[in-house]
Amino acid sequence: MPTVINLIEKFGHFNDYWNPRVIGELNGQQVKLAKLQGAFEWHHHEHEDELFFVVQGRLRMQLRDGDQVLNPGEILIVPRGVEHCPVAQTEEVWLMMFEPATTLNTGNLQNKRTRTELEQI
Repeated sequence: MPTVINLIEKFGHFNDYWNPRVIGELNGQQVKLAKLQGAFEWHHHEHEDELFFVVQGRLRMQLRDGDQVLNPGEILIVPRGVEHCPVAQTEEVWLMMFEPATTLNTGNLQNKRTRTELEQI
């Protein structure tokens, strides 16, 4: 039976940053939530496109060809292979992402922010 998912409630389940949680799956894609603060690292995904949807706050997606700023209710699709660096422009950004289940949050990088196992909430 399909279940309604309340995003505000799901965001209330965690308070850490840059640690995506899975809230659903469809057709090999995962729907993920994350809270962001400050800047991430420059990276790319060799084989996966990513969709970023800002729920709360303001996100600047740094791109080598120029930055894009997303406000609540706006999305940005970053094609595979495009180097990018998300930066929270407000104290906290609430972000929803759609991406293949194989997508590693740090893409081509392996560092302390890399999450190989994601919590499902």
